[in-house]
Amino acid sequence: MSTNTRIPVSLADLAVPLADLVPYHRNPRTGDLDAIVESLATHGQYKPIVVNKGTLTGRTNEILAGNHTAKAARKLGWDEIAVTWLDVDEDTAAKIVIVDNRTSDLAGYDTALLADILTDLPDLEGTGYDQEQLDELLDDTSLPAPIELPSDGAGTGAAATVDYLQWGYLQWSSIRVRITQDEVEFLNSLYKRFVDATDSDMGFGWHVLNEEHHASEEDAA
Repeated sequence: MSTNTRIPVSLADLAVPLADLVPYHRNPRTGDLDAIVESLATHGQYKPIVVNKGTLTGRTNEILAGNHTAKAARKLGWDEIAVTWLDVDEDTAAKIVIVDNRTSDLAGYDTALLADILTDLPDLEGTGYDQEQLDELLDDTSLPAPIELPSDGAGTGAAATVDYLQWGYLQWSSIRVRITQDEVEFLNSLYKRFVDATDSDMGFGWHVLNEEHHASEEDAA
């Protein structure tokens, strides 16, 4: 891979030799190097790292933000990396290192939205997520609670809640499909019959896929 494909044109003027840079001498952060390597290999560098010139600290060209990015670039055999330069004193340098790490710690996710975005992608390469992690996100996505609708005095509000706002999902791999309340109840009845007959739920999915199923009179009641 050429330097031009690793570093976009917009950052090309900021590129410096990796050999000229040194990691921060007291970096408390541990990073997922493999994920950063995958990101750089897939996307290239899309933002510069931050380096202190060191006039005030006596440590020349010390990386303040992006230590693991530089390490990953070296692992990939890169010769250059794009840099934003600062020239700050000891205390300011330490604060920049700490806040760069801390802001990542304080950030959170809308896990349902994140799962939706990841599911919509053609593949997970370069996202930092693998299929197992996506499956865990999908498993952790809670279903919305039933909402009580206003009643018109005839009980239709409660009926509407049952008919339209209670539902479930079928999920396999990264695919998750919404199903209706009637379908949920039918699956529940199949599950109960299967467990009663086998004293286990092992093989229930195979049973659903390979056997012909009809609603019983009890289900239809």
